[in-house]
Amino acid sequence: MQIVGELINASRKKVREDIRDKNTEKIVQVARDQHEAGADFIDVNAGIFVGKEADYVKWLVQTVQENVDTPCCIDSPDPKVIEEAVKVHKGIPMMNSISLESERYENMISVVKGTDMKIIALCMSDEGMPHTKDARMKIADKLVNGLVKNNVDIGNIYLDPLVQPIGSGDTLGMEFLNTIETIHHEYEGVHTICGLSNISYGIPKRQFANQAFMIMAITKGLDSAIMNPLDKKMMASIIVAEMLAGKDEFCSNYMNAYREGLLGD
Repeated sequence: MQIVGELINASRKKVREDIRDKNTEKIVQVARDQHEAGADFIDVNAGIFVGKEADYVKWLVQTVQENVDTPCCIDSPDPKVIEEAVKVHKGIPMMNSISLESERYENMISVVKGTDMKIIALCMSDEGMPHTKDARMKIADKLVNGLVKNNVDIGNIYLDPLVQPIGSGDTLGMEFLNTIETIHHEYEGVHTICGLSNISYGIPKRQFANQAFMIMAITKGLDSAIMNPLDKKMMASIIVAEMLAGKDEFCSNYMNAYREGLLGD
């Protein structure tokens, strides 16, 4: 499981203040905590700073990478922000995101064309957010084919079928899970990713739904997630789920996690 640490996001009040003030110490601490907890990428998002987003994202990328040996996930719908951030990024970043929405697709495809970036592709079109597996797969097919035609390696594509709150419809959870399974069946080498905690939006005791849904998603093939790596119970659930899903040879990751005290009591 590849983990994208989600905590350096300007939508979070305290982080927003630290980004605005360019508080290096606080941002580095958040990045370091996520890295040490197991994050493979550190998401950087400064989207609320209209007119200053590119400057803040570049600062975040440089600040994170000067102190933490982890690539960044550059999180912006603005291709100019992505281009500026890539200039200062060391190594290969992840980009979040492109979609099949006409304007966004056209703006982003020129940025990602022929690059080695890891690309999150949202299963969304001009018709909005799909609710069924079949509708998601129609969008996924166009995204995969379009990116490959533009010289993006299939292994660098991370399809996000978009988790929707289970409180909005009883079938939404299974439609998402079945999409994950179908993607891995249809497109060998493509990754799947999501902001999984959306499943529990609007219901109490969200952590229980999130953990159960993560386990279910892993059994369907989910191999990446945008999440809080400091959530120890969720991280433990991932380790156990991958072992039970046959993705942990000889239970080695599970045993290492046990020895390191990562599985809790």
